[in-house]
Order: sequence, then structure tokens, then C-alpha cells
Amino acid sequence: MAPRWAPQGRLPTALKASRVLAFLLGVGLLGACAPVPLGPAEGPSIAPDQQPASAFRTRPLPGQGGVTLQALERPALALPLRYRVVVVPGSGCAGLGPFADRYFAGLLHAQVLVLHKPGVHPMNRTAPGQCPPTFVQTDAHATWLGHAQAAIRAWQAELAQDALPTVLVGVSEGGELLPHLAPQAPRLAGLVLLGASGLNPREALTLQAQRLGAQTALEALVQAQVSDAPDTSIHQGRSLRYWRDLWHWPVQAPLLGGPWPLLQVWGAEDALVPAQAYERFARLARNRAAPYCTRALPGADHGLQAPGRDGIQQVWAWLEQWAREPATGLCAPLARDGGGSAF
Repeated sequence: MAPRWAPQGRLPTALKASRVLAFLLGVGLLGACAPVPLGPAEGPSIAPDQQPASAFRTRPLPGQGGVTLQALERPALALPLRYRVVVVPGSGCAGLGPFADRYFAGLLHAQVLVLHKPGVHPMNRTAPGQCPPTFVQTDAHATWLGHAQAAIRAWQAELAQDALPTVLVGVSEGGELLPHLAPQAPRLAGLVLLGASGLNPREALTLQAQRLGAQTALEALVQAQVSDAPDTSIHQGRSLRYWRDLWHWPVQAPLLGGPWPLLQVWGAEDALVPAQAYERFARLARNRAAPYCTRALPGADHGLQAPGRDGIQQVWAWLEQWAREPATGLCAPLARDGGGSAF
């Protein structure tokens, strides 16, 4: 049966993580990308063979060591083509295929490439807590980064030799890869963080544990990491290899020191990343040499959804405004709209 959509724009139930796993991941799961929910139908459900054709196609791209990533690619929905967007989604093992057209609808003049982790097919709908053992054992930041870097290089080699700028977008956990992917992006115009704090994961997790009163769970994870247990051991749905990698992953310093504009948008009602984490990074980023702008969306959750408002489409509208006048800078649309901070 095809998905049935409810009106208010919350996460698909099948993509929600357990509360404990969500806390430990801190930066959220792939389900945070979903713009609209799976819920009670407002009308007849649509059979799979009646679904409208997607503008996205599956695009195999080479990772490292003979691994193939199953990306999604879409041409611009409206001419002229003005820019390119490379998207790194959050954690989990579900794909963006089922809702990619709706999620990226506002990127009218952009060619869009959406990366997926090894072993994830774009049409997968596996719940975060039910990822297969093969995925759990291979999922780690350093491995994912190496594959993503190789895929972007291969994609770039096939692009037309034009002067169009590229924007890197990191959703939730995907934001932790962005500063390390920046050197691979062709004619990089800037980075966009969506529901990603900008802090090192360890610091963001600590702040979330304090907010939830879950320091005991966090300390248990810390002790497991320094133990003699093998990397293959499973803790809170992830391997120790994943946690050990995440615990020392650098995000804050490369973001603060990077030479590219940085745009950060987050939900004021984010349940997975505390406002304190976003605000702490914003204070640090005021001293960036390159432009930085941030916006908290009132009433929005981790996926930037609020009752009656889709914050993701607002972000795309800002990118579209920038693309019409790129010389004004990536932060110019937020400055014109007001309500945010630019440095």
C-alpha cells in the first residue's frame, strides 16, 4: 500500500527512533528529514502503479574499495539551472526516495544530489532501531566520509565545466561530515546545517544528556568505549566502532575555521538537540572570518516542521533567493527576512 499522508508535517511513525537511541545519537536520525507524516488518510490511498513519476532517479556512485553508493539525483525543476545542491542526510538506514520530491520541491533552479550510506537503498523504509546487522557493523563516521568523498569526486568529474556554484547541505548527523566534504565540492558557495548543532558530537550529546537527566546512560556509553570490548559490540543500537568514532569526531573547529559561508537553521522545539547547543555554537561562530548566519524557527521540531509550516521549504526559498543574486552572499536572504543573526 502506498503511504498515506496526514496534514501537519510530522515524522513518519516508521522512521522514529526510540527515545534512548535518539538521545545517544543526539543529532537525530534519518526520519528527521521527512517533511510530512505517515498517518490517517484524508482521502483514498494511491496504489503504487498510480503514483506520479518522480523527478529523482537512482544514481549509483563509487565509494571506496569497490563499494557502490545508491544516490538520488534530480535536474532543476525550472530553467535556468542556477546552482547545485549536494545533500548528506542524517543517520539511520532508511532512504529519502519515498518523499524526496516533496522534501526538495522548493529547490526549483537547482540540480540536486542526495547521498545515501553504503547498504542503504533510496526506497528503504527501515525504522532506525531495526537496521540490519550488516549496516550496524559498517556504519561509522570515518568510513561514511571516505565513501562520500569518493562519490562526490566521481560525480564532479561528470559535471559540465561551467561556473555554477555548489551548496553542501547537511541534515542532522549529515552536518558532521560537511566541513570534511568541502574540499571535494566543485565551486563551493557555502555550507547549510539543518538540525545540526555545529558542536563536536561529544559536547552536543553531553548537553542533551543534561537536559534529559540521562547522565547515567551517557556514562555507561563512555565506559563501554574505553573498555576492552570489541568494536563489533552493540550498544544502544550502534556498534562500539560507531560510538568510538563519533566520540572523537571533529566538527566545531573545522566549521569555525573554514573559509566558506555557513548558514545554520534549527527548530526552537527541537527534542533531539538542545537550544543550548545551537546557541553555544552561534556565540563561537561570531568570530568566524567567513560569513555565518543562523535562524531558529519558532515552534519547529528537529526536522524544522511546525504546525502548518514547513521550515525546510523556507530554507529552500532562501537558497533560491540567493541563487538569483549570488554576489550578495548566502546569508543575504536571511538578513532581508529579519529575525535571525548574521555575522
